[in-house]
This record gives sequence, C-alpha cells and structure tokens, in this order.
Amino acid sequence: MNPKKILFITQEVTPYLPDTEIANICRKLPQGIQERGREIRIFMPRYGHVNERRNQLHEVIRLSGLNLIIDDTDHPLVIKVASIQSARMQVYFIDNEDYFHRKHIVSDDEGNEFEDNDERAIFYIRGVLETVKKLRWIPDLIHCHGWLSALAPIYLKRRYGNDPGFSRSKVVYSIYNDPFKIPLNKKLYSKMRQDGMSDRDLALIKQSTDFEAITSLAVKFADGVIQACPEISPEIADFIKTENKPFLPFQDFDGPYIDAYNDFYDYILSIKK
Repeated sequence: MNPKKILFITQEVTPYLPDTEIANICRKLPQGIQERGREIRIFMPRYGHVNERRNQLHEVIRLSGLNLIIDDTDHPLVIKVASIQSARMQVYFIDNEDYFHRKHIVSDDEGNEFEDNDERAIFYIRGVLETVKKLRWIPDLIHCHGWLSALAPIYLKRRYGNDPGFSRSKVVYSIYNDPFKIPLNKKLYSKMRQDGMSDRDLALIKQSTDFEAITSLAVKFADGVIQACPEISPEIADFIKTENKPFLPFQDFDGPYIDAYNDFYDYILSIKK
C-alpha cells in the first residue's frame, strides 16, 4: 500500500510541555505511525512557556506573514519549527503574540479560563490549515487531539472543503476527558458565521458553547471518532451513537494501541466520500 500522509493537530506535545495524557500520546503516536510507513506532520500552538532557546525553535519565514481576520480584527500568523531528534520528527508551532504568549495553555495562574479561548481555537485551526496549504503537503487524514482542535472538522468540511488541498482529506477526532469549566464566548457562533458557516452547520452551539456542545460539533463533522481516555461524558457517548460515526473505543496505552489507531486510519481512508 502506498504511504498515506497523516496530519496531527494537537494542543500539547511532549517534550515542549509538561507530561499530560494528550502530550504523551501526541509524542508517541506520530512516531509510531511514522515507523509504520506513513508520512506525518505535527502542529501545536507556541504557548508562552514553550522555551524557544532550549527547544531550538526557529521561525519559518516563508510560511509566516499571513494575517488572519477574526471578528473583523487582523492577527499576524507566525510559524516556527523544532525537531525531536530522537524520533526524527519536526513539530510546527502556530504563534501569535495576542493569543499564545501567555504562560499557560487555557487558563491563568488562578485557574480562570481565558475569555478569548474561542478565538484562540479559531486562530489555531485556521493557522494550521493555511500553513499546510503553503507547505503544499496534502494530508490524506487529519487527526485532532484536545478540545482546542475541536473546530478543525467543521472548518475542514465547510471553509476548506472545496480547497484542492483538503477536498479528499478525512478527519478523525480524539475525545479526551479534558473539559473546560466555563462555556466558550457566546459570540463564537457569530464569529464562525463570519467564516462562512451556516445556521444549520452551527445549530449544536447556538444555545450553548459548553464542552459537550463543542465536542458534539467536532463529532458531527468528523469522519471517525476515537475515545482516547477510559471514560467520556455519557451525553457525548450517546451523541456518537446517534450520529452513527465510525468509532474506535478506548485502547489501553500499555497495549498495541498504535496498531489499533493505524488500522482505524486505514478503515476511515477506505470509506468513499
């Protein structure tokens, strides 16, 4: 079988951030998939506490310089890259002073979640997809990890669905037990309408922008869903069944989970659009 290109969009990767479930999986899984003959790319945000000097990040000038408009405001997109030498993998970083130079991922020192997490999610996803276009690297499958990537499926299917670089791409969403406590900004609906989404597309987040609603939106527009932790919300589990999505149940990370994920990719790629 010809190698397939797999794009990983994640909110965390070890060693650039402290160990978490998402960060560890998104360090080991891409390497394992690459070792099985796939071509991979990894993206994450360049948070303020990612040490650029220690991790040898450098800006990719040819990929930077684009401005993304969110809610009628321009935000410069800066792309940086670093290498995980032991795994022979590069990690691309989406950077922006307004959104990602804080010393925390989604909340401040006191645990208060950032009020603009909705815009940070939009900027991150659009930044990834615009950069992949510039790379002229067409992914066969896109695997999203963490709720900061939850808007990727709808953006892929609606804003970028007719783009030659993504028209045949499949998208898989991994669900983690990483809920945010406070619903995202209620203006998320109108901001996504400005990006070309219809009222019908956004029906799931019209009344609520809580974790269950945002995750359900990701499930609705994904081609496949993976349960990445032992337990998930019953509401989300019921929605997955209602949508009848191809589903991979939780895989013990002490077992051959990479092979299970790799096989699931093949199954999703075999489904005709």
